[in-house]
Amino acid sequence: MSVNTETAIWERLIRPDRSDLPPLAARALLKLDFDRKDRSRLNKLAEKARAGSLSVEEEAELENYRRVGYLLDLIRSTARRSLRRST
Repeated sequence: MSVNTETAIWERLIRPDRSDLPPLAARALLKLDFDRKDRSRLNKLAEKARAGSLSVEEEAELENYRRVGYLLDLIRSTARRSLRRST
């Protein structure tokens, strides 16, 4: 049986093992990042998590940031592999 979690589906779609993106697209994808407001919120949530004081809502919010961060890592991996291949 295949795994069809949201993250697994995205991973199959992004395919971090591929290396066929055009250099321009790869460079654009490497620029994707959390903005200052999101990074600040993520850091606050992480601090609260380390202190063991997250509410249920904050825990879900932190998990959302973790999932998006993981997917961002997959996208960047694909972009880096494509740039290495094109040089």
